[in-house]
Amino acid sequence: MAGVLLITVPTIVFGGVSLLTFLMRNVPGYRDNPVRRGLWRAGHAHAGVLVLFALVAMLYVDQAALPEGVRTLTRVLIVAAPVLMPLGFFLSVARPGDTRPNKLIWLAVAGGVGLAAGTLTLGIGLL
Repeated sequence: MAGVLLITVPTIVFGGVSLLTFLMRNVPGYRDNPVRRGLWRAGHAHAGVLVLFALVAMLYVDQAALPEGVRTLTRVLIVAAPVLMPLGFFLSVARPGDTRPNKLIWLAVAGGVGLAAGTLTLGIGLL
């Protein structure tokens, strides 16, 4: 799981460079669309923070007093968050003219629910 997370880091870097390029070149549909700009910025920020969080959490999963199946589920739930949440933010306003998020915003909610369930399970296993 840690390997998968580390492989996502270059995509996060690419995303940051893309957002910076959109700002510098005044790309239509980004700078002039506050909803899209805000959601894409949120997606990028959540990706970076949640990947770091998940990497640290993976170290604790191995120390938790949880059955192996629950450990695996905990890993999956925590690792799913830095994938699902940014996808929800980005894909919900994928078209430059989108001024409201579409139903794919629910991916961000699913990632948040998974993160909450995974961290709660991990916390209980560490008590």
